[in-house]
Amino acid sequence: MPFRETLKELVESVDGGLGAVIMGYDGIAIDQFLVDDAGMDLHLMAVEYATVIREVKRTVDVLGTGDMEEVTVNTGQTRIIVRTINDDLFLLLTLHHDGNCGKGRYLLRRAAPLLHDSLS
Repeated sequence: MPFRETLKELVESVDGGLGAVIMGYDGIAIDQFLVDDAGMDLHLMAVEYATVIREVKRTVDVLGTGDMEEVTVNTGQTRIIVRTINDDLFLLLTLHHDGNCGKGRYLLRRAAPLLHDSLS
């Protein structure tokens, strides 16, 4: 299942886009796209964030506040936006710190259901 074109379109459609990955909560990537000059190891970043996202998902489940939909992490250099696809997979978009986070969130909210349907 080639998802690279979808990921590429996501990254290139938002100012400051660096990369995107479809990954399982177990840390196994389905597919990814990274711009040439990103200067980061997207796979390693996504694997490390998978552990954190898995714990956030578990906490949300324990609290019974509804299904986890989105998590955003802002650092001095990047913005990481994570959107759930289904119970096993999430979509991660990374941007420059000054990238357009609002548009990134919007694009992920649109893409996640389409990816869900493609994976079903």
